[in-house]
Amino acid sequence: HGIGIPDAEKGRIFDKFYRVGSEDTRNTKGTGLGLYIVKQVLDKHEATIKVKDNKPAGSVFEVVFG
Repeated sequence: HGIGIPDAEKGRIFDKFYRVGSEDTRNTKGTGLGLYIVKQVLDKHEATIKVKDNKPAGSVFEVVFG
């Protein structure tokens, strides 16, 4: 279970090197490349990815192939 992604930041989570900015996430290691790479691969396969709230358990990612 994750901490979730604030609505204000959902538009940027697939950007290169972007990390959700909160005190909770700054203690977690990472480069901010994971979701960027996933999005690039899915784009090559003409697929889409969306993020939805799953409160209180974090977020759910939906992947749809063309």
